[in-house]
Amino acid sequence: MNYADIKQYDIANGPGVRISLFVSGCTHRCKNCFNEVAWDFNYGKPFTEETISTIIEYLEPDYIWGLTLLGGEPMERANQQGLLPLLRKVRERYPKKSIWCFSGYLFDRDIVGRMMKEWPETEELLSYIDVIVDGEFVEEKKDLTKRFKGSANQRTIDVQASLREGKVVILEGFE
Repeated sequence: MNYADIKQYDIANGPGVRISLFVSGCTHRCKNCFNEVAWDFNYGKPFTEETISTIIEYLEPDYIWGLTLLGGEPMERANQQGLLPLLRKVRERYPKKSIWCFSGYLFDRDIVGRMMKEWPETEELLSYIDVIVDGEFVEEKKDLTKRFKGSANQRTIDVQASLREGKVVILEGFE
């Protein structure tokens, strides 16, 4: 897996001050994507143990609320496999910090409905994620008034509640 960027102090991609990891590789190709350069799976730098250690170190201060995964597309299978070692360490070391993920895939149809059945890593990956903002960016539905979303079709989903209840549960305050 490669990554495009790590933002050490990000306030645009989830609540509070966060560490944001922009993975490389995306097959959605959304019109007017804000990060088109990260569509290429080979773009950026290799994601290594050293990269994981850097992110773990960045997460240490109390004022850092958590980690955000975006891209590219974190839920591409190659990226899920690459992210698992990171999320295991984050949950072990910082169990109270939140993990957010932005995905163009639909949570219920694609991630739970297909990926969890086809790929063994998806279920474990989801067990570490608190919130997924799902749905492709749709230029015609662009809405900058939505909190932490680019277009009105996207949903902010409480992952753990959704998995427990067997249906999509929208994160309160993010309807």
